[in-house]
Amino acid sequence: MNSKQRKWIYNILPYTILAIVGICFLLPLLWVLVASVDPHAMQSLKMPDRLTGNNYVDVLKNPDNQRAFLIGLLMSGGQALMVVLLGLLAAYPLSRYQLKFKKPFMLTILFMTSLPITAVMVPVYQLFLILKLYNNIFGVILFFIASAMPYGIWMLKNFMDSVSIELEEAAWIDGASVFTGIRKVIAPLMVPGICTVAIFTFSGSWGNFFVPYILLQSPERFPASLKIYQFFGQYGMADYGKLAAFSVMYAIPSIVLYILSQRFMSKGFSMQGGMKG
Repeated sequence: MNSKQRKWIYNILPYTILAIVGICFLLPLLWVLVASVDPHAMQSLKMPDRLTGNNYVDVLKNPDNQRAFLIGLLMSGGQALMVVLLGLLAAYPLSRYQLKFKKPFMLTILFMTSLPITAVMVPVYQLFLILKLYNNIFGVILFFIASAMPYGIWMLKNFMDSVSIELEEAAWIDGASVFTGIRKVIAPLMVPGICTVAIFTFSGSWGNFFVPYILLQSPERFPASLKIYQFFGQYGMADYGKLAAFSVMYAIPSIVLYILSQRFMSKGFSMQGGMKG
């Protein structure tokens, strides 16, 4: 094998491996899309004899599914909103003031971002029983907020550091309060960071199966992430068509949130560049 052939292999081999890995990820997604419109969907990937939308209609008409989606949106949306609001207030003094124990506190937050939820679920379960929060939707939301706050504070603090304090001081001279400065000066320039934290926290809780499974007991309080699990026992044998349709609809909120955020993230970058200029 000459050097030219060896060089050709070295250039092609990485792309070949990446293509194989990409196909391995693409096939399950393709099965979900095809099975969702197949009236006789099976475990294997096959072209349907005819296309149908009945799987989506049946999923949408089911009141249990509707309730599960609403509960999931309430949990994830409430968590994302509160993490952004509380994270901004917590990140402000860490970004703007020289605190005595600032570095140890930030290192503690960084450590908490890597702490696995499974490591704290046993004491959390006991705590929820004591506080009468077990099988309570708002109790699960509180846990989601607490578990996402370290990441939110860390990320929002870093984004806030990039906002020039001179802009905020100019607002103070014009008579703005601290909270007004955060709302009208800092937050608009932090739109990319706010969207990043909101998307991450929303997606993390929207796809979380373990926490609601441990902290909720009543099926009527299950979010959409647990409803997928119930599909495997609801019909005796899994109805793969409805399961695939539910999975597609389950992915829509995260996709829509990401698409909508692009406009605000671009707006935030342009505003930041314009102010610096």
